[in-house]
Amino acid sequence: MRIFKILLLLIFTTSSFSQEKTKDEKYPEFFGEIMENTARNIEFWDLDLYGPLLFVDGETREIYANEPDDKGVLKRVESIFKGTLPNEINIANTAIDWNGKRWAMIMLPLPENKHERLDLLSHELFHRSQPKLGFSIGNPNNDHLDMTNGRIYLRLELELLKCALDAEAKDEILKHVTNAITVRKYRNEIFPGSSSNENLLELNEGLATYTGIMMSGRNESEIKEYFEESLFSFKGFPTFVRSFAYLTTPIYGFVLSRYEKNWNKQINNDTNLTDFFISAFNISLPSEINKSVENIIKEYEGEKIVAEELNREEERNKRIAFYKSLFIDKPHLEIKLEKMSISFDPRNIIPIEGYGSVYPSLRVTDNWGILTVTNGALLGSNWDKIIVSEPLEINEDRIVGDGWILELKNHYRIEKNESNGNYSLLKK
Repeated sequence: MRIFKILLLLIFTTSSFSQEKTKDEKYPEFFGEIMENTARNIEFWDLDLYGPLLFVDGETREIYANEPDDKGVLKRVESIFKGTLPNEINIANTAIDWNGKRWAMIMLPLPENKHERLDLLSHELFHRSQPKLGFSIGNPNNDHLDMTNGRIYLRLELELLKCALDAEAKDEILKHVTNAITVRKYRNEIFPGSSSNENLLELNEGLATYTGIMMSGRNESEIKEYFEESLFSFKGFPTFVRSFAYLTTPIYGFVLSRYEKNWNKQINNDTNLTDFFISAFNISLPSEINKSVENIIKEYEGEKIVAEELNREEERNKRIAFYKSLFIDKPHLEIKLEKMSISFDPRNIIPIEGYGSVYPSLRVTDNWGILTVTNGALLGSNWDKIIVSEPLEINEDRIVGDGWILELKNHYRIEKNESNGNYSLLKK
């Protein structure tokens, strides 16, 4: 499972940071390594993706950078720059505007494997360069992919893409791709509006992941091995609502690159990737998609996927009932979001229709302070509020609950509504 670690690094926005740290003397080497690699791959986007980089230690918040910031926080130490990341900034693998520059931030430790390291850094440097490339940053949840039919037809699509990866003859490859897109179209018909939401995440994380993989230095055989291991591990993710795009667009793109090497330079922020792939592969979809999907399920032994997902639905309903009780029925604390920044693990988000999504772990910074959650919080559908369980300990600047801590700034306070037992965060 070594190769799949890079996918986890890309989609995790939290980390235990329990691995041994990379020694300081290797950072200049790593900066040089990625600078050389992006220069070698300029033609991939017709742009050198190299730019300001922050390597951040999650325990000490110490920064190791390849250049200074504009406010003097980062000081030169030999050939690199060091400083401390302010507590109000969340640590994540991401792009961030900070102290006058747009940076790619990478959580330490870096992967020891060179391919994985180049993959991760190229991925985040793509995010840093998205505005220059003309792609906006869209990270919508795709809640339908936590529902039974959403999961069934996503898993079936990925199974068909795996067949396309394994095939050698062009007609076989196109057959599997045609079936994969047929299943995708069927899923989007079941869930109206889902096509645009999926597309937004695929243009964002899908293209970033494709960039990282193709600029990682892996050969074709190693890329196939990466995808096969990733597909195997993906099935074990608790939910797919934020993580599917790390596989769909990259696999379609890799298969297409055999025939159209520079396809990624033919798209823009307004491209519908599904329609683009239909045209680029020069395929025709069946007129009766419903009937075709029934045949595809039989041909590719999709009944096993259906059975597994029906069993999972029972457990999903139990989890939703538990979280509704905890965050809606029982006394809880509601926190309005003002100007928030958030980091979280996108693999295990649990949508609750009509209310929002439960994030088992996250860190939020806002005007009111810092909220750290390790045992679940409900983020509202419009990202306008967050609900945690009832406070167990209330102090002037620190509120503690079961699996969460709220560090308050001095012009905010907690108030209890005696009529329903709920708590609210208010300005003093």
